[in-house]
Amino acid sequence: MASGILGQVGISTVSTHHTVYTVPASTLAVVNINIVNRSVSSATARLAISAGDTPSNAEYIEYDASLDASGVLERTGIVLNASKNIVAYASTTAISVAVYGIEESV
Repeated sequence: MASGILGQVGISTVSTHHTVYTVPASTLAVVNINIVNRSVSSATARLAISAGDTPSNAEYIEYDASLDASGVLERTGIVLNASKNIVAYASTTAISVAVYGIEESV
C-alpha cells in the first residue's frame, strides 16, 4: 500500500496525452490532483480518469480548463478503482501534474 506522491509529470510534449498515474491491480486509490502552470502566460489543460492511455470524451473531468499564469487547478477526494489512469493533456510544456493520495488493497 503506497501513500504520498503516486505520480508526477512535467508535460514534455504539447497536445499529447500523458499518463500520470495508473492504479495497480487489486487496489483502490483515493487521490488529489494538482495541475500547475509554471508559465508567465495563461494555458489550458485537460484531465481524464480513463481506462486507457487515450481518454474517450466521457472520461474527461476537466476539458481545456483555463490556468492563469502561475495558476493552480486542484481536484481532491477522487476515488479510483483498479487499473484506472489519470491522464493529462496541455497547451504548453510549462504544465506540471502531481497525483498524491493513498492506495488500499481490495
